[in-house]
Amino acid sequence: MRFHPFIGGVENYVYNLSQVLAKLGLEVKVICANEPECRMSESIRGIEVKRLQYIGKIANTNITPGLPLALLAEDFDVIHAHLPTPWSSDWSAFAAKAKGKPLVLTYHNDIVGKGFEGNIAGLYNSTGLQLLLKAASRIIITQPNYISASIYLKNHKNKIKVVPNGVDTNRFRPKGEGEKRLKSRKVLFFLGVLDKFHKYKGLDCLLKAMLIVKREMPDIKLAVGGSGELQGHYMDMAVRLGLSKNVEFLGRIPEETLPECYNRCDAFILPSVSAKQEGFGIVLLEAMACAKPVISTEIVGVAEDVKRSDAGRIIQPKDAGALAQAILEVFRNKEEAGEMGRRGRRLVEEKYTWEKVGKEMVRIYKELI
Repeated sequence: MRFHPFIGGVENYVYNLSQVLAKLGLEVKVICANEPECRMSESIRGIEVKRLQYIGKIANTNITPGLPLALLAEDFDVIHAHLPTPWSSDWSAFAAKAKGKPLVLTYHNDIVGKGFEGNIAGLYNSTGLQLLLKAASRIIITQPNYISASIYLKNHKNKIKVVPNGVDTNRFRPKGEGEKRLKSRKVLFFLGVLDKFHKYKGLDCLLKAMLIVKREMPDIKLAVGGSGELQGHYMDMAVRLGLSKNVEFLGRIPEETLPECYNRCDAFILPSVSAKQEGFGIVLLEAMACAKPVISTEIVGVAEDVKRSDAGRIIQPKDAGALAQAILEVFRNKEEAGEMGRRGRRLVEEKYTWEKVGKEMVRIYKELI
């Protein structure tokens, strides 16, 4: 597992959860791979961090030979691991059993892959994953639909708890309407890692939808935040579709400027296409916390609440036509879009603050201890 300042969905989850647990009075220590290279040991906002050298990766999972001994050397009451990082989760299960301590496992999403990586994932899912789920004292999922979406969880319903993701509503909040927009009057914002492991975020489908939207709204702008080895692929695709003037690739966005980027857009979009890989969609919470209307697909964890609160538009995945229609609906009515944004802000304040998430996690820890 990696940790701050590495940017990613699971990494951000662990970072924010660890911060709030420390604020609630727990002693929190994170053991992780040293990527990107930082000090091997340090304290970050009340979190003790120990980083380990890694010798390579298998399917985006860092292999840290020093992890088993590092875990066994710790004196802990509860160990909390995260999938889809099997190396750290499996050794966490080993350490928990060796010390007679409870293991909490947050199951963010299934481990999948294509080709050789798919074969490795299949082998692990039929062997190591079964042992890991059996060893876990509690399995945390971030959305209730994942019980039925994942075939691997069906035999462990008795120890599953649903605890949603959270968002920092002080950091992510609406700013003044007078702030300058991102080079356009109609800006749609997408944020994700642009690599092969995150193709499930649906940027290919979004670019196809933009071609449809452009016919009715020639001045619309899609701002794509994030970087990765597929950035060139997506840039070439935008050129081939004739979207050079409508799509802007912002590259990697520093954490400190992320709230500003949400505030500079008119709407946020997450067109995820794989229910097995999309765990929750924290970026939707961040956008709603900034009072922005959101557009996403039904497989995203917060989708049902978005529909219930009318904070945006939710459609079926892999449907470029429906995606285009949802974008047009949001951008046609500025007043209604503003109301969606305000309803989204109320939703995260009522249900998705990290303090609420942290208190529920502490309750689970105490239950096990």
